[in-house]
Amino acid sequence: MPTLSVISVIDDDASVRAATSNLLGSHGYPVQTFASAEEFLRSAQLNDSACVIADVQMPAMNGLDLLTHMRNQGHKAPFIFITAFPEESVRARALKAGAICFLTKPFSCVETALKRDRGRTGE
Repeated sequence: MPTLSVISVIDDDASVRAATSNLLGSHGYPVQTFASAEEFLRSAQLNDSACVIADVQMPAMNGLDLLTHMRNQGHKAPFIFITAFPEESVRARALKAGAICFLTKPFSCVETALKRDRGRTGE
């Protein structure tokens, strides 16, 4: 049985796909990117993914639906979710469905930090 070695990154935002791919690639990981869950499901990487990193909110099939679909089809690749809209109820559903991690996209954290900073400085 071949070693699964590709990290599949699925996000409808091209800049997030590129940044995530660049970060993982700079650490030596082989990465394939996809603009949608449907594109990923049609790809050869569906069966060759060592890990899936997917956005929660995407048009058509969202990340939670993708995870559920993959598990129902017998795919066991670890799943990491990234989102710009961290909601505790969605996080709980993702972890219950089998995600190993639920991360907030960095720019969301930066926006939150800047808002807090503005509040302290009175701007």
